[in-house]
Amino acid sequence: MQPYLPLLAALVALLVGLAAGKAWERYKLHEGRWIDRRRLRESPHYLLGLNFLVAGQLDAAIDELGQAARLDPASLEIRLILGNLYREKGQVGRAIQEHQGLLQRPRLTKLEHANVLLCLGLDFRRGGFVDRAMDAFSEVLRLDPKNRYALVHLEKLHEEQHQWLEAYAIRQRLAELDAPREQATHQTILAFLEHELGRAAQAEGRDADALRRFQAAIDRAPEVPPPYLLLGDARRAAGDLAGAVALWEQLVQVAPDRAHLAFSRLEAAYVQEGSPQRFSELCRRLISANPQDWRARLALARHLAGRGEPAAALDLLFEALVNNPHALVIHQAVWTTLSQLGLPPALVARYIDVTQDAVFYLDPHVCLKCRYRSTELLWQCPHCHEWNTFVEERIAPAREEEEDGSEILAP
Repeated sequence: MQPYLPLLAALVALLVGLAAGKAWERYKLHEGRWIDRRRLRESPHYLLGLNFLVAGQLDAAIDELGQAARLDPASLEIRLILGNLYREKGQVGRAIQEHQGLLQRPRLTKLEHANVLLCLGLDFRRGGFVDRAMDAFSEVLRLDPKNRYALVHLEKLHEEQHQWLEAYAIRQRLAELDAPREQATHQTILAFLEHELGRAAQAEGRDADALRRFQAAIDRAPEVPPPYLLLGDARRAAGDLAGAVALWEQLVQVAPDRAHLAFSRLEAAYVQEGSPQRFSELCRRLISANPQDWRARLALARHLAGRGEPAAALDLLFEALVNNPHALVIHQAVWTTLSQLGLPPALVARYIDVTQDAVFYLDPHVCLKCRYRSTELLWQCPHCHEWNTFVEERIAPAREEEEDGSEILAP
């Protein structure tokens, strides 16, 4: 028996250690009282709160997560989520209070500290406390220099303040962090920021710096339209009409869906050069390449009407309506042209037939990120502050067939 005593003692010690480990895993001491971790895991409140959150039921999510937080007062994760929910509900003051309270906890790890500061920065930004939000995001980056969320939000704050140089520097840091497959997006945003820096320089009378910025934007991302327009304007103002035309024609080539931005400039330049027919040729090339291009038809129609060819213009406008029946600008051009022709009954009837199911509205441009609508094409969304997210939304009449096979408008 004596030889087995050490082995028995070791076995007992092992069992005691296992029991202590299990107890430590199950229980934790918080503010002088022991909390049963298993009870927390078995509590439905946390999972219910997450389910309500996914379903968009914020009030129910707050209620369930609040009960889960009372069962586990030490949980950082639940408190972070609760603070974020208060912010989404518009209760910014309560969100700030919740997150500031978490910063007072002892023994926060560096990563935990950075996460709480990030949420606090979002609270300050939502509340309009720009300086405090910038300070919070800057502190996050001091603790975690590669925190993409802090960099993105800090960049957006600088953009909102038109601090383009600071925003540009942060976007460069983001580009350094990302993989090669993400670089195209970064270059596009950097090109837009270069363009804004050029506009700022132009407004301050620093023309040489402005031209350098516009050219740099084109070199970074040739598909970004705005710098072509302003750089071309600068060349024309300097007497280099051929250089301006070359830039605007390059825009048409690299971004045909944005070619309409250069139409008025090119039309005037071709007339000044003594070759107005070049504008007609340009529009017809665009129509041939994209039969649904209603803007090229509209521009060509206006051009022909101005040259005394209203009948040909009207045919183009009817074609444009077929491709985009809800564009109010086409309808205005149609009625102007019909008036020039003396409102022939056959043409008026044709117009009514083409447009009987048209839907009109004044804000056809919509942001793909947040669905913000605008009357004009914007390069940066004023709501979500993302770049180059606006597209033109087209509405085609929705139809369904009745039992007899005839078509009716869907409600």
